[in-house]
Amino acid sequence: MTFDAPFVLLCAPVIGGAVWFAAAWARRVRIRRARRWSVETERTARASGRLVPTALSVAAFLGTVALSGPRWGEERIVAETRGLNLVVAVDISRSMLAEDAAPSRMARAIREARRLVQDLDGDRLGLIAFAGQSYILSPLSVDASALELNLDALDPDVASEGGTSLAPVLQQGRELVEAGSPLADRVLVVFTDGEAHDSLPDVLLAARRVADNGVHLVLVAEGGRPPARIPVRDDRGQLQGWQQDENGVVIQTARRDDVLGAVADAAQGTLVAADLPDQAGAVRDLVASYKRSRSTESRAERGRPRAWIPLTLAAALLLWASVAGRTAALIGLALVVGAGGATAQASRRPSEPGFRTRYLEQLAHRGADDTTWYNLGTDALAAGDTANARTALSKAATSLDPEIRFRALYNLGLLALREARADSGVREAHLTDAERAYREALLLKPHHLPAKWNLELAIREQRGGGGSQAPRPNPGRAGGGEASPASPQPQQRASAGGLSQERATEILNSIGEEELRTRKDRSGRARQAAERGVKNW
Repeated sequence: MTFDAPFVLLCAPVIGGAVWFAAAWARRVRIRRARRWSVETERTARASGRLVPTALSVAAFLGTVALSGPRWGEERIVAETRGLNLVVAVDISRSMLAEDAAPSRMARAIREARRLVQDLDGDRLGLIAFAGQSYILSPLSVDASALELNLDALDPDVASEGGTSLAPVLQQGRELVEAGSPLADRVLVVFTDGEAHDSLPDVLLAARRVADNGVHLVLVAEGGRPPARIPVRDDRGQLQGWQQDENGVVIQTARRDDVLGAVADAAQGTLVAADLPDQAGAVRDLVASYKRSRSTESRAERGRPRAWIPLTLAAALLLWASVAGRTAALIGLALVVGAGGATAQASRRPSEPGFRTRYLEQLAHRGADDTTWYNLGTDALAAGDTANARTALSKAATSLDPEIRFRALYNLGLLALREARADSGVREAHLTDAERAYREALLLKPHHLPAKWNLELAIREQRGGGGSQAPRPNPGRAGGGEASPASPQPQQRASAGGLSQERATEILNSIGEEELRTRKDRSGRARQAAERGVKNW
């Protein structure tokens, strides 16, 4: 037998003894007062409620034991899960940097892939990046967070060979997804603009092999039909020029619906249109009907909570004492009920602050509206209600509106930074959450200086630095389905031990260069120079 609070258990005899002396004193006072009326009244008072002090003492003892959290016994829990084998492949060629999709083809593909990974929580997922060659970044795993981290690191410089080759990724994706359970359907989801620079017959042959092996192919188109230029930017995101071929001619790239349609037909797969606002939702709805393998996990849980046993005995003693000696027992019952009500009210107070009531009617009339969830989460963050702030902002962060999604992610990062400074026990976990939220927010607005500033604060505190003040939450409201344009400003403090904005900009640039080198090293090879006449984008 174990106890959650051994100190409370040690206090149980003291509390039981104190209650017995208090009840015995109350009984003696009652007898003295009855003696003033008559001898017969005194005799009646002595005859009734003799065991009430003892009953109240034992009830108090048992109630304190229940509060200490006794645990014993063992329970076997059987959990059944259903999983799907799915591999996500993302095109990281330079043509995906074209900005005919907001903010770019690659950024949108990564964003939709992240949402798909989050929606398919519990399935076995893998990740492949491809350009001129394909690279397995993550084998089939149920660890969705690892895939999200790899998605954040995708960049054209990761690939050692430029261009776009669909045949290798179809072959490697087929082999990777076939490594999963044979009892579940196998799905390969490819995000690409269709700029296939390898020969189309080889691509169609690889697509037919995908269909012959029973793998479901889902092609997610990115980009627009009109030709678009490929921007060349520096580490700060400043435009330096446009991608050119070896002859100095500016390259024009466009979505190849003819290639994507031919590949989808050869593999008997599905093509998700580029103009769909929710591509991840379309893929999720598509794979919802596929067969998932059933797996059963059995585990034994030791130390089941048994507080209900002494609590039930205490309630039974109080019920008996309320009949045998009404006065003292009813006082005890009133104290117990009052303490329980106060505890319940105290537990409700932080979760139902006054600001919530103004949005409850909106949620009832407008449904699960992203705007209302964002406003609710922002007010909860300002009021210090971390639980409701996290829940509401997490729902708003799944919005299809980029502005609301960005602001929700920004405030989620602020919430994690505040929790990291308030709770040192799990500081690293909160700082990791803050960094992840800001990185995802910067995918939507890569040049947002306050988000970059706060990301640097999170990284700096993870490394044991810091010194800047905590950032303020975004107080903007969203009404009528649009977010307020108000934006929080970064803290600018250059006092002793602080961090000036110029210094933060320098550190951010150095971090960007370091991450870029790390991404290049992941491929294990330097980027090869393309042969003359061979497309490298």
